[in-house]
Amino acid sequence: MGLAYKTRTEFVVDAIREKILKGEVKAGQPLRQAALAEELDVSRIPVREALLQLEAEGLVKFQAHKGAIVTELNAAHVDELFELRAMLESDLLARSIPNMNPEDFDHAETLLAKLDEALTHEDSANLWADLNTSFHTYLYQAAERPQTLEVVNILNKNSDRYIRMHLLLAGGIKKAGGEHKQLIDYCRAGDTSNACQLLKQHILGAKEEIKALLIEE
Repeated sequence: MGLAYKTRTEFVVDAIREKILKGEVKAGQPLRQAALAEELDVSRIPVREALLQLEAEGLVKFQAHKGAIVTELNAAHVDELFELRAMLESDLLARSIPNMNPEDFDHAETLLAKLDEALTHEDSANLWADLNTSFHTYLYQAAERPQTLEVVNILNKNSDRYIRMHLLLAGGIKKAGGEHKQLIDYCRAGDTSNACQLLKQHILGAKEEIKALLIEE
């Protein structure tokens, strides 16, 4: 029962998240639990659970007398999030590279293969976003900076909505694949300078594309 229930909640999370990211439900609009439960053919319990998870992701907020509403996607927020990520993640990578061994690079390549494979899946945007976070986080583990990594994980959670939107609407995946491969090659060669430069470009390039999408919206 536990597994089936969890899966149902995850299904509802993905369905509502996609509605928001594709603009089917606009910022400020209410998300009515009864209507969503009926549309998705589930009880209200997984809908409530899903809305709480989407609140943690920053896509939804609960307001007195209104219930759950969709939050605003904000270009200034994107600037701050992605610039902080570029700064902290390049610092973590610089500290991590000298401590990485050939097995670490092999594992990073395995994660990259899973990222490529995820593109063929019908749920590619959601799968890819999760695997992308795993890939980046893995490269920073050897820095042995748990506090910084925790901050980066929070920034990634807050960036997630924008990254998924980028994947769904702009095919942000295509360019990322080549940059990821190049990043591992620089890390394997111990070329910290070029690796960190590429990582910054990778994050800030995504930032500019996401902001352009928000302006279009």
